Amino acid sequence: MAAGPEKGPEAFRTIGELAQEIGRPQHILRYWETRFPQLRPLQRAGGRRYYRPDDVALVRRIDSLLSREGYSIRGVQRLLDAERGARRGRTDSLRAVRDSLRVALTEDG
Repeated sequence: MAAGPEKGPEAFRTIGELAQEIGRPQHILRYWETRFPQLRPLQRAGGRRYYRPDDVALVRRIDSLLSREGYSIRGVQRLLDAERGARRGRTDSLRAVRDSLRVALTEDG
């Protein structure tokens, strides 16, 4: 595959481009899609995958955790699940604050 111009950070990437970028074969990315529910690239007609910037960041993070930090697949799954739970808790807290502010403004106004 001929190397084209560099894509911007917000550009979508194909599975081939992303695999080349992180130095892993395409089948590894497909395998990670089966193991990490957070990784869901867009799929067009014919099954062609397009990775959004958030997907690219997640793939880079998974690759780093597995290859540089020594995590197992299961370890990365647990870490990502824990982070998702923490984010969900923060979201619930923010909603509670929003709702209490809404009630206060309604009562005040």
